[in-house]
Amino acid sequence: MLRHVVFISLILFSCFTRAETASFWDSPQHGANSFNRLPPTQEYFDALSAYGATWVRLAYDKWPSEGRDFLIGDADHYQSLSEADLAQLKSVLDRAHKANLKVVIAPLSLPNMRWSQNNNDVFDDRLWSDKKYWNDANRFWKDLAIALKGHPAIAAFNLVNEPAPERNSDLKEHADSDAMAQWYKKNQGSSRDLPLFYQSLVKTIRQVDQNVAVMLDAGWYAAADAFSYWPSGLEDSNILYAFHMYEPYDFTSSPNINREKRYVYPGDIPFGETLKPWGPQQISTYISQPINWAKKSGIPVKRMVMGEFGCARTIPGCGNYLKDVLEAADSLNLHWAFYAFREDSWDQMDYELGTKKVHWEYWDAMEKGEPDPIKRESSALFDIIRKRL
Repeated sequence: MLRHVVFISLILFSCFTRAETASFWDSPQHGANSFNRLPPTQEYFDALSAYGATWVRLAYDKWPSEGRDFLIGDADHYQSLSEADLAQLKSVLDRAHKANLKVVIAPLSLPNMRWSQNNNDVFDDRLWSDKKYWNDANRFWKDLAIALKGHPAIAAFNLVNEPAPERNSDLKEHADSDAMAQWYKKNQGSSRDLPLFYQSLVKTIRQVDQNVAVMLDAGWYAAADAFSYWPSGLEDSNILYAFHMYEPYDFTSSPNINREKRYVYPGDIPFGETLKPWGPQQISTYISQPINWAKKSGIPVKRMVMGEFGCARTIPGCGNYLKDVLEAADSLNLHWAFYAFREDSWDQMDYELGTKKVHWEYWDAMEKGEPDPIKRESSALFDIIRKRL
């Protein structure tokens, strides 16, 4: 009798978990990115949850591993998931769940596509140069979907972070929509066909998990204007479509810190091949592009995600930029996750640190592979985000 009660309880819990996860994305969810070099602790997740975040976009690729590539083992020769790394990942998911946070798994590398920062800063184009390399990516995602099926923390699988199949082609970044459409027409069905690649992965995942949400980044490093060439969304209804917001990049990125004449926001800043005035209106117009594509494609706005956004915190005007990006995103009722929360390997988008230089102990710990020793609390800069979590 007791066995039957336990069995029924497990079924009911499983049904509740599926229902909770399915409804999670029905209203705007706000969270953070975690791209740390060490697996996040319980304290880390508790602190993020205490600020009001509901989800975390988790990248594990920097974590220590006995293999060349965490979880994959070796991106050049994928065999199976590393059991030790998988156990570590599940432990981290358990911590997030304990803190009442949902998790979106976001690999930076896939088999035959190693993340540049783990590849001596060399862009790995194999996955986009020949479809034969898609097979291992499909095997990896099938293995991972099986391994994580039913975990209560999982809110979605973000199949790959910031794909750029367009990079080694003749399509310029931020080309106009007509140029993008012409490029896709020439490359449709080829190894650079990002929607087709995603379609193959989703089909593979659905063989083992019919319920998990799948998040798809736009091309050209998840640019907000790069959905414009997609003829439509995928037929699967449990898909989220994500873009990242760092435009204008010449302002938000760390090279702007050391420029003799910095680009300031609001102001005239390069974008694509032209100098454009950037301010609240331009931010709103740019962020609206993927939403306009979604509406045209019959995709509900609740399936659209601003998966990353940020600016180098020591650049004057970063606070105004964050305010304007958040205002635009919230006016559209988007899901969003800021970049990044308490990153232990790069401090420039760690807004709790404010606008001052981080203490040297931060860098010393990084060199030694030790936990980040810097204590954090909210700052005027972080408050801009915190108030909207």
